[in-house]
Amino acid sequence: MLYEDDWLLIVDKPSGLLTIPTPKNELRTLTSILNADLKRRSLSYRIHPCHRLDRETSGLIIYAKGKSAQKKMMELFKQKKIQKTYIAFVQGKLPKDEGNIGYPIDGRNALTEYRVLEMRKNFSILKITPLTGRTNQIRIHLKDIGHPLVGETKFAFRRDYLLKAKRICLHAAHLSFVHPITQKTISINCNLAKDLEDFLKTHTN
Repeated sequence: MLYEDDWLLIVDKPSGLLTIPTPKNELRTLTSILNADLKRRSLSYRIHPCHRLDRETSGLIIYAKGKSAQKKMMELFKQKKIQKTYIAFVQGKLPKDEGNIGYPIDGRNALTEYRVLEMRKNFSILKITPLTGRTNQIRIHLKDIGHPLVGETKFAFRRDYLLKAKRICLHAAHLSFVHPITQKTISINCNLAKDLEDFLKTHTN
């Protein structure tokens, strides 16, 4: 848990865990684990996710304590008033150190901003800010420019790339927004997941 008040909870989601069940009705999700913990502690409220992260993506996710707070937070997302920043490891070397990716997704406008933080052998470390909120936006946009996430298997063929990883190398590292109830600015950072840190330690050149 990285932040908590009377209305919100912000946690660091581990890779490999769904936010909520898919149509397969998985029993073990981040939401079910957190709510089971509340029940164990005899707390009467339930928490609800205000957005989602892919199963493989690690990092920051916002939960609301009750439906009313969830509605207010989801409105902020809709109005693009929540800044989200990700760290991504992508295949190859990008031609520019920073830029915008603006390919439409499912016929809708989509915009992703990126900046190269570091170049290593066979891959680049990027800071990414999605300026719109399309499903799988970062993964699709990186594939569109020919530099998919390291570990990508859904939107790129693993066999096409020498560099492998056990999961997509994407981490939700920063969130900032004005709290819809207290009106205070909330700014939260989340350290890179341990498996991604380990990946960097073994791919130093």
